[in-house]
Amino acid sequence: MIVRLDLRSGEPIYLQIASQIKHLVAVGKLKREEQLPTVRELAIELQVDPNTVGRAYKQLADEGVISTRQGRGTYVLEQAPPLDQRKLRREKLVALADGFIGELERLGYTPDELEKVWGDRVGRWQKTQPRNS
Repeated sequence: MIVRLDLRSGEPIYLQIASQIKHLVAVGKLKREEQLPTVRELAIELQVDPNTVGRAYKQLADEGVISTRQGRGTYVLEQAPPLDQRKLRREKLVALADGFIGELERLGYTPDELEKVWGDRVGRWQKTQPRNS
């Protein structure tokens, strides 16, 4: 399966796996009723903990993208939901923010320090954006 992980992105690995599988389904690279690798197989292929793949598969099942059949495997659902680009963008932004905040906590920064720097940086960024008339 074509899933590529970016360990430096700040996005949790399980979300990277889930969003890439959703994309593969949406663009037709994974067909309806196509069997996915087992949790163990994909974990070995990606060199990640099986629990990480399991979490991605659970999220995909909860969203109606895949279905696990006890003893038979995991399959793309016959009626895969349409790709909601806005929802995917939002999920990615939240994941990036969570990763960023986690890194700030690890480095010992406080919310007040972030707030002071963040306001300045966003203000500068907004000045570089084209104006909508």
